[in-house]
Amino acid sequence: MDVDDTYCEPSGRIEPGPPAGPAEGPPYAECVLCREPTEYPESTKGATLCPVCAWQEAGRTACSG
Repeated sequence: MDVDDTYCEPSGRIEPGPPAGPAEGPPYAECVLCREPTEYPESTKGATLCPVCAWQEAGRTACSG
């Protein structure tokens, strides 16, 4: 098997990734508990929860007898 040392070397200039921060896209609905943006668009009906509150709510409902 022939080993090529240049295989993993990037070709050309490496550009930095996108900046961290809120995702761009449609306006997102607010969480009904903490008012942080959710991953759902504003047009979503019902009680929208951010990922953190959804995880905490799942833990509460799983542990309640």
